[in-house]
Amino acid sequence: MKSETNEKRSDIIVGRNPVSEAIRSGREIDRIVVTKGEKNGAVVGILAKAKKLNIPIKEADVRKLDYLSGHANHQGIIAYTAVKEYSSLDDIFNLAEERNEKPFIVVLDEIEDPHNLGAIIRTAECTGAHGVIIPKRRSAGLSFAVSKASAGAVEYVPVARVTNISSTIEQLKKRGVWVYGADMNGTDYTECDFSGAAALVIGNEGKGISRLVREKCDEIVSLPMKGKIKSLNASVAAGVLMYAVSSKKD
Repeated sequence: MKSETNEKRSDIIVGRNPVSEAIRSGREIDRIVVTKGEKNGAVVGILAKAKKLNIPIKEADVRKLDYLSGHANHQGIIAYTAVKEYSSLDDIFNLAEERNEKPFIVVLDEIEDPHNLGAIIRTAECTGAHGVIIPKRRSAGLSFAVSKASAGAVEYVPVARVTNISSTIEQLKKRGVWVYGADMNGTDYTECDFSGAAALVIGNEGKGISRLVREKCDEIVSLPMKGKIKSLNASVAAGVLMYAVSSKKD
């Protein structure tokens, strides 16, 4: 099977000068990967700038960087950035207004698997959602893998990246959006009225939605589990609930 690193990628910046210029230009960077024990002065300077901007930095074996860069001349450093520019909250609300529809927003509380994020964005596009919101930290970003998993939906669905999910939920509520958190011990989703402006909050694959985020939600909704397994994959649960919201808006 063809490796991702051998395909044309638009989310990796390779080498000291390109990475340094990307930081200097203000381009939003998801993370930097550097060779373990790298002491080169130029790299050290780049990492110092990255730390000031709170850009996550990971160390890896040089062979790992060779693989990630497709064996390009990485000079001990590569950076991951978004394949598409992030949108704003206003972009999402503007899209709903353009369509003359009540806002339908999907909020993701630390979804870390890029395949889950891509699948959720794909379903969001299919169900008519006006946008997806993700946090800047502890979350998959708009990477090459996410773009592939979305089957191109990243080109059509605005994705906003925010500093704090809890405070963003407060902003949504002030703009008239009713916020539904997907979690255990909530109202059966089939009994919920999703007809107004709605935001659907989906939690982390392992931990679910955080306590603070749960407390900010207007209502907790649950999917009935009739088998022996008591949870669904995050993208599957999101898909079921997105279609439930969409059906109330037809």
